[in-house]
Amino acid sequence: MSDVLNGYVSAYGASFEYTFDNEIMLNWYAKRLMSLTCHESRVLDLGIGHGYTCNYFSDYYTKYVVLDGSNSIIENFKRQYPNSKAQIIQSYFESFDSEQEFDIIIMGFVLEHVDNPANILDRFKKFLASNGRCFVAVPNAESLHRRFGHNAGLLPDMSIPGKGDLALGHQRLYSVDSLTEQLQICGYSVVRQEGIFLKPLTTGQLQSLNLSKDILEGMCKVGVKYPELSAGLLFEVQVAT
Repeated sequence: MSDVLNGYVSAYGASFEYTFDNEIMLNWYAKRLMSLTCHESRVLDLGIGHGYTCNYFSDYYTKYVVLDGSNSIIENFKRQYPNSKAQIIQSYFESFDSEQEFDIIIMGFVLEHVDNPANILDRFKKFLASNGRCFVAVPNAESLHRRFGHNAGLLPDMSIPGKGDLALGHQRLYSVDSLTEQLQICGYSVVRQEGIFLKPLTTGQLQSLNLSKDILEGMCKVGVKYPELSAGLLFEVQVAT
């Protein structure tokens, strides 16, 4: 499995075709999540990914533990952020175990990668402290730009991952309804639904417009209230009682 994970490392570098999207979404998502949580929190994060969020979170939270199954991604992160305070544990999500409890568990763009999302959602409930919160972020199959492509006849099935998704190892996409259903089936109650980046055009089209950072941030701010149209979904959930 490690070889499989390591095979996607190139898609997490600066030369990746969709780095433009990743930088907007992940930088916004990290800052947004920190604005919704307390820096004294004990945090468990699933996956290093591109490293943007880990770097922010390790500076912000008092206790920050991140899991990742790829030694190559871990080494890339350490080279890029040699002074990071993150406690990194190399482990597959499916086999991680601990006696610790966490106030916050972050599943940021994780569920679209794993073989069995329900297994991950169910397994990590036991690591949440009483009244703990879990934040789940996933790509949205029904984003505005994908809806445009679908209605233009360019995207016959919005549920199928695109080229950029496949390069990143995405096995599936979600919608507001499908993510809500999966979380509820796995024993969570949804307390917040937000969108990440209200993206109206394709990546290439947006880049050609040379939009200012203020405009791009404005697309993220507007997206908060329109999860069903945004490029990504951010849900806050708790274990159902």
